[in-house]
Amino acid sequence: MEMEQLGSSEMWLTPIGFGAWAVGGGNWAFSWGPQDDNASIAAIRKAIDLGVNWIDTAAVYGLGHSETIVGEAVKQSPVKPFIFTKSGMVWDDRHGIRRTLLEIRREVEDSLRRLQVDAIDLYQIHWPVEDADIEEGWTAMAELRRAGKVRHIGVSNFTVEQMERCRKIAPITSLQPPYSLLNRGVEAEILPYCMDCGIGVINYSPQASGLLTGAMTKERIARLPEDDFRRNAKQFQEPLLSRNLALAGLLGQIGARRGVSAGVVAIAWTLANPAVTAAIVGGRSPEQVEGVWPAVKYRLTSEEMQEIQSFMDANS
Repeated sequence: MEMEQLGSSEMWLTPIGFGAWAVGGGNWAFSWGPQDDNASIAAIRKAIDLGVNWIDTAAVYGLGHSETIVGEAVKQSPVKPFIFTKSGMVWDDRHGIRRTLLEIRREVEDSLRRLQVDAIDLYQIHWPVEDADIEEGWTAMAELRRAGKVRHIGVSNFTVEQMERCRKIAPITSLQPPYSLLNRGVEAEILPYCMDCGIGVINYSPQASGLLTGAMTKERIARLPEDDFRRNAKQFQEPLLSRNLALAGLLGQIGARRGVSAGVVAIAWTLANPAVTAAIVGGRSPEQVEGVWPAVKYRLTSEEMQEIQSFMDANS
């Protein structure tokens, strides 16, 4: 398979990486509901066995639990993928979550312990917070890189203006933005900026939190667990839901011509943007991982891209 270099780093990434949001399990503010740890470890091992060479997680996913599961899965594997995680969202004993860039030095030690590694391959600020703290937070990230705690540093969900401020202190290896057919806000300014500045892009939620996989129905959405944040997400509610499911149906029709799922087509659509280095794709079981694996090679034709765009133009 073809691999892409992440920014100016020495890391060459497979087109998709394993996203470990859902393996954090339930009982936190942005969960996808309960998750079996054994299934999570099996899913991660399947991804590694297939050839995926990077895993993306975050301290806040499952309030530390996702990092712990990733650490266990990688420890058991003879092949060691790159491990990416994030800082800047901390929690208390009551599971209350707040954003801060002032505890990064403590956070990295906790992440290293949970992941069972000596250094993190890519450490990212999860969300920008108080403007006055951006410089202090990025300075701490640069110091961690110089100290060898992390090998590369990146940002997630940052604007161009915020990245400009960071770059005055230290280079940015990568940006992690949301990007899918249903969330194209980064196209106009942010993705071109990253291309111009040599900043790698690993986009998250290319399948729109499962909405574009082809497996979602109105009935299934109605049965989502109470602690699944998607129950109240705008794209999962009318009047957008019917349009989104129709789009998933179109992606399924396109994929069926070449033997892949709607989700694979959705991922391929994001990878068609030249600014995107690779896409983060979640998996809760080995079967789900196998289902999206064709995305490492599947690419849309110009005619298929136009077919999708015509649908979006007619249903915007």
